[in-house]
Amino acid sequence: MFTTIELFAGAGGLALGVENAGFETLGLIELDKDAADTLKQNRPGWNVIQDDIANISCLNLEEYFHIKKGELDLLSGGAPCQAFSYAGKRLGLEDARGTLFYHYALFLQKLQPKMFLFENVRGLLTHDHGNTYKTILHIFKQAGYTIDKDILNAWDYGAPQKRERLITVGIRNDWADKIKYSFPKPHKYKPVLRDVLLDCPDGPYIPYGEKKRKIFELVPPGGYWRDIDPDIAKEYMKSCWEMGGGRTGILRRMSLDEPSLTVLTSPSQKQTERCHPLEARPFTVRENARCQMFPDDWEFCGNVSSQYKQVGNAVPVSLAYDIAVEIRNSLEMMAEKKKFKEAM
Repeated sequence: MFTTIELFAGAGGLALGVENAGFETLGLIELDKDAADTLKQNRPGWNVIQDDIANISCLNLEEYFHIKKGELDLLSGGAPCQAFSYAGKRLGLEDARGTLFYHYALFLQKLQPKMFLFENVRGLLTHDHGNTYKTILHIFKQAGYTIDKDILNAWDYGAPQKRERLITVGIRNDWADKIKYSFPKPHKYKPVLRDVLLDCPDGPYIPYGEKKRKIFELVPPGGYWRDIDPDIAKEYMKSCWEMGGGRTGILRRMSLDEPSLTVLTSPSQKQTERCHPLEARPFTVRENARCQMFPDDWEFCGNVSSQYKQVGNAVPVSLAYDIAVEIRNSLEMMAEKKKFKEAM
């Protein structure tokens, strides 16, 4: 079985998809206590390290994880990426010092896994006028990796949700000319909310206030503020009424026949609302988890707000699985070539 270590593991969406693809998880690092408790609750056998990654990345990682440099098959995770120092344009690891990505890069340099998976929001491509991602790619290359990247939408990979992620995959240079990585092909069927909501188990949620609930009762499924009396909409929207653009996220009620918009960390924000199609309420934690393709027996720890945050920050399990299957295929190709070479 191939091995993996995950950084910034959150509630386990990426880790679960990677596990389902056939990887053995040697360790997961997560700072947030509730998210770490979620991992421990659902996978008692996982080595969950609830700590600041800065306290781990400075250690001898080979001794800490009991693995020799170059033996790890996959390093995965998605570090939140603050703007890097671009002074002097060194385009090296020092440019990332003081950021969370810096610690991901340290793991990569110290362990030299055969492959890595780095996922992030699409906006990373244009963050700081593109300088942040440019520096990241340069650091990956300096660490000895050949890079491929793509933007994948979870809706194309089994999740009833429009959610785009920037996926960066690296192959260590000593193997880059012998194997390749192919991003997964989109599924033929693209699920909608009808596929996951109608039989969803009950779960906790934060209800609307009475006034807001009555306004949402006026909005038809698939509609938003333009579909109700303009006087009621104007009073609800207040200063947002004068804003430009379509403001289609305000008083937005989902339809069973469409995918969810991107699941967020909070169930109710005026400009990014997602009302349930059949009831005047936000989605429950469990309904959001289904949109993220967590199994129904995956329990989330902490209070309701923390659970919403954990689910909203996760990578959709089905998307993670499809990406990891292709990584496994590349590693299997690598293993076959190595075995053939040793037999010569």
